[in-house]
Amino acid sequence: MYNKIIVETPEMANNKLLCTFVPRDEIDSFIENLTSKYEILYGKIFILSVRDSNEFACTYNLAQPDVYNIPENTISVHRKKESNTLYTINALNELIKSLNGGIVDTRYRIEWPHYRNTILLTTQGELKFLRTKIYEIKNV
Repeated sequence: MYNKIIVETPEMANNKLLCTFVPRDEIDSFIENLTSKYEILYGKIFILSVRDSNEFACTYNLAQPDVYNIPENTISVHRKKESNTLYTINALNELIKSLNGGIVDTRYRIEWPHYRNTILLTTQGELKFLRTKIYEIKNV
C-alpha cells in the first residue's frame, strides 16, 4: 500500500479555516456567493447541522483571507482532527480555565473525545458548546 503524498503550496501553509453560520434556506446562495468571490482550498465545504438549532455551520479553508472582507457571521476556527472539534482560541482558553481551577495553562491536556463533533466558542465571554453533525459535504 502506498501513502498519498501531498505537496504543500504556500497557499496551503497560510490558509485559514473559517466557519460561517447560515440558516438552512440560505446555504445554497451562501455557497454560490462564497465560491464566486473566493478560492476554496481543498475544494470542499463541510455543512454541519447545529443540534437544537435551525442554524448550520459551513466550514471551509481560504488562502490568506482578508480578515476585513470575510462573510458575515464568520469566525476563524481551529480543528482537532481526531475528535472533529472546532474551536476558537478564546474558547480554548476558557475551556482550560474552567477545567484547571481558573488557570489558563497552555500545557494543560484537553480530553478531546469529550468534545467530539462540537464547536467550542465564546459569546460575550461565556463558553458555548454547539453539538454538530455532518449534514452535507459540498465539492466545489
